[in-house]
Amino acid sequence: MAAPEGLLVLEGRPTAQLIADHLREQIIQGVFRPGQQINESVLASQLHTSRGPVREALQRLVQEGILVSLRNRGVFVPELSISDIREIYAVREAVESASANMLLAAGEKQVNLTCQLLKITLTDMAEQVDLSDWQALTRLDMQFHTLFVEGAGNSRLIRIYDTLVAESRMCIRNLRVSYPRVDVLVQEHQNLLDLLEAGDNDGLQQAISRHMRTAVDDLTATTLQE
Repeated sequence: MAAPEGLLVLEGRPTAQLIADHLREQIIQGVFRPGQQINESVLASQLHTSRGPVREALQRLVQEGILVSLRNRGVFVPELSISDIREIYAVREAVESASANMLLAAGEKQVNLTCQLLKITLTDMAEQVDLSDWQALTRLDMQFHTLFVEGAGNSRLIRIYDTLVAESRMCIRNLRVSYPRVDVLVQEHQNLLDLLEAGDNDGLQQAISRHMRTAVDDLTATTLQE
């Protein structure tokens, strides 16, 4: 396995967690392509570390679903299917719906703090729409939803959602799609923010469901056309 372009050589002897975080981001960004094998010994050499922490890092990413381990073959970057997309976004909908309930139950102070953070991200999103920066839009889109879930203050939901965000970015990157409705992207997220700020739980739950299902329709429609 040749060193992929953009692979950062970590200084010193990185821990398994640092290696896992680094690889996760490289996979999300497409440095490692779907179906590509990750060679443990070559990767250890590239990162100037022993195979132990690399092996542990790969195992962590396999547990997260960011990599897949095939018996007697090795570890590979998964090729996400339409079924995978539907599963990922269904779980995202469930997590965000639960987060909305928790966040609104936490009280006005927590809601206001979360809304302030979401407004900053939304402003950045609007700027990137004008610049047509696709990669930045993807990152900010996921940042918006991550901040929303983090507002609930449930560490386990946050941990689950981190993996879902990574998988969502992989879906978008692997399918090589762009936002088909970029003109309403900010408007959709503004609607979620407005409903949260107003404390309209029923409306927020419906908007979350509509937002996720529309995303699935956009992603799978692009895939089916290929």
